Amino acid sequence: MAALGTVKGSGSWFSSLALGVTLLKCLLIPTYHSTDFEVHRNWLAITHSLPLSQWYYEATSEWTLDYPPFFAWFEYVLSHVAKYFDQEMLNVHNLNYFNSRTLLFQRFSVIFTDVLFVYAVHECCKCVDGRKASKELTEKPKFILSVLLLWNFGLLIVDHIHFQYNGFLSGLMLLSIARLFQKRHMEGAFFFAVLLHFKHIYVYVAPAYGIYLLRSYCFTASKPEPAASSLFPALSFQEGPLPCILGSKLLGFVQCCGQSAIHHRLLSVEKAGDASIFLILTTTGHYSLFPLLFTTPELPIKILLMLLFTIYSISSLMMLFRKEKPLFNWMETFYLLGLAPLEVCCEFVFPFTSWRLKYPFIPLLMTSVYCAVGVTYAWFRLYVSMLTGPPVGKTKKQ
Repeated sequence: MAALGTVKGSGSWFSSLALGVTLLKCLLIPTYHSTDFEVHRNWLAITHSLPLSQWYYEATSEWTLDYPPFFAWFEYVLSHVAKYFDQEMLNVHNLNYFNSRTLLFQRFSVIFTDVLFVYAVHECCKCVDGRKASKELTEKPKFILSVLLLWNFGLLIVDHIHFQYNGFLSGLMLLSIARLFQKRHMEGAFFFAVLLHFKHIYVYVAPAYGIYLLRSYCFTASKPEPAASSLFPALSFQEGPLPCILGSKLLGFVQCCGQSAIHHRLLSVEKAGDASIFLILTTTGHYSLFPLLFTTPELPIKILLMLLFTIYSISSLMMLFRKEKPLFNWMETFYLLGLAPLEVCCEFVFPFTSWRLKYPFIPLLMTSVYCAVGVTYAWFRLYVSMLTGPPVGKTKKQ
């Protein structure tokens, strides 16, 4: 507690959180990596050793370059650093090339580019209402939000074990949202446009951005609500259901493969109802990532990291909203507790059954179906909350 007080007094708690998670990422360097590791190594080789006109036509490897141009240029820039680690990793004919120098470069490239994500989290925390702030650092909404974002279990295992670059992409998304909260609309639109040119999966969020920008920036004569109210209609909405439904996609945006709704965390520290939805969605979404790490050495790592993140998420938000009704009803509690026996069945019981060889897909099927129920339920609750809940502006003057 004394150390925590020192951190609080020096104003460096955010830096401490960022440094701590960076050290954890470094500890994960030797862990298992998926075929995405070779995918990005091949893209480094393509962009470094071939002319621009051939980048999207090179097919020596099955892992052809299939991301938008900005990501190709991102790989091109990285390749000029990679050559100082190991020139051979940049040869397009060295398929499945791997050694310790390649491992270190690619792992550290993900860690380094996460600087943008850290900055975006810092900017988002500035947008959090501080009126609920407690005297205790660990009970402050900004502190809780920082932990939920910086120590995101999903990003940790997908980027720093499985291997991808979702961190800095999430940073662009969060930075765009932060700028909209700050009424810096052109900057928000710019960052989102840049994001689309990095990864096309974000294109289905574009309708929400289009509706929001038309309403709050282009048609200013309509006297739009503040950015937070328009982009996040669960906070406030007065203009009809269509923008509400489209805008909700920003709340529920799922990074990849069932990852929890990372941007919904901005709401989870503002309203108890949103905190409840967030906890169901994030816990279910994170567990749905377990099949990505199927190797034995990573089993205790993924279980321990998820337990730590889940326990903190639930306990911190329960503490934040302790004066309100419980965050879960009996059905939701029963469902979340059911993840434990599901994990025991899939990881520790099924491998010793006679079905292991004949029906190896059963654990994945069970996990997918169970998590689909939770994610669908969370989405249903979110939509009901937005379409039936009274606007904040009509219930309490801000």
